[in-house]
Amino acid sequence: MEKHMLILSTTSDFLRKFEMENVRILKDMGYTVHYAANMKEPPYLSEEKRLWDMGLILHPIDIARSPFMIADNLKALGQLLSIIRKNAIRLIHCHTPVGGVLGRLAGNISPQKPVVIYTAHGFHFYQGAPLFHRLIYRQVEKMLSPLTDILIVINREDMQSAKTFRLKKEGKLYRIPGSGLDLDRFSPLSPEQRQQERARLHLKEQDFFILSVGELNQNKNHLAVLQALFDLKAQGEDFSHLRYGICGDGFYRSFLWEQCKSLGLCDIVTLYGYRENIPEMLGCADAFVFPSIREGLGMAGLEALAMGIPVLASDNRGTREYMIHQKNGLLFCGSRIDELAQGIKTLMHMSPTERKKLGEKGILSARPFARFYTSSWMKKIYAEADRKIRWDHDGTPR
Repeated sequence: MEKHMLILSTTSDFLRKFEMENVRILKDMGYTVHYAANMKEPPYLSEEKRLWDMGLILHPIDIARSPFMIADNLKALGQLLSIIRKNAIRLIHCHTPVGGVLGRLAGNISPQKPVVIYTAHGFHFYQGAPLFHRLIYRQVEKMLSPLTDILIVINREDMQSAKTFRLKKEGKLYRIPGSGLDLDRFSPLSPEQRQQERARLHLKEQDFFILSVGELNQNKNHLAVLQALFDLKAQGEDFSHLRYGICGDGFYRSFLWEQCKSLGLCDIVTLYGYRENIPEMLGCADAFVFPSIREGLGMAGLEALAMGIPVLASDNRGTREYMIHQKNGLLFCGSRIDELAQGIKTLMHMSPTERKKLGEKGILSARPFARFYTSSWMKKIYAEADRKIRWDHDGTPR
């Protein structure tokens, strides 16, 4: 039996960021892997050639990030139904909120009735979310859960919410430790490597370099760091050797740079744009600031911990999975600029020995999220999906 499966997300970069280990597992199981996404998003990155070279069958669709772009998403639903029919898709693994909606609808409308897995990388009705999100998005998930064969979540808060939903008959719910942290790639640099990488960034030995990594959008909350730095500068903090860098791109880039200008921070802030060498960038840092308002888990924070870099993170349901305040890093309330500023000040005034001890604890706390553990769970989940396929299509007992 030739087996075809479809991974579905909103943007083209999602698969290479989060799903490559799953692709390997699926290929080992004998699946031909198809990938559907909006290949024009993000606009600053072209992924098509690289994904084709990985042996994936690509399907550009008109899916939009916003659920309110109804015309585009209805068109994408029709495209998905055609992909399922033409390629005899037996399994759909959908990601991202809109991908989760369209994938589950397409899977159940389609006469082929493929098995549907949805990974929720963070429900939008988290504790503290706007009332609209808590009312509408929860209701949408409640309506779609009966169309879901397997639901995967990545944090404890979402697990508690998911337990209240009714999945498809004999549906399964799993919590996994994220998308799998690559500890071979994210591990501390040697002193020599660190010195070389800092020299490439024109950082002096005495410079205190703070780094953030994430798409430039409102949720990632980089503006809060700029505001905190402005407040510290106004309080008379010595910034003669402070440097702050952000790795990432997005539609907020121009806005953030204008804010740097208006706050008088252009001399200490660098927007590095999209970077592929994140381990090397992290290895240059003296501290990592992770200010996101919302995270399902937050791989960027875990990657910094694994590199032994002290982390100052916003206290949200994702970072609570691995951050313990003053144990392996520092936490602050995402809406409190004063707390963020105090956290930065604390890290700046720590001795190198204190920061090293904090970093060592961070390394230990990142290990439970290693790729090995996620892969073990995904092998089990895909094996469960395979049993469902054999039962539904071939009548083979599970």
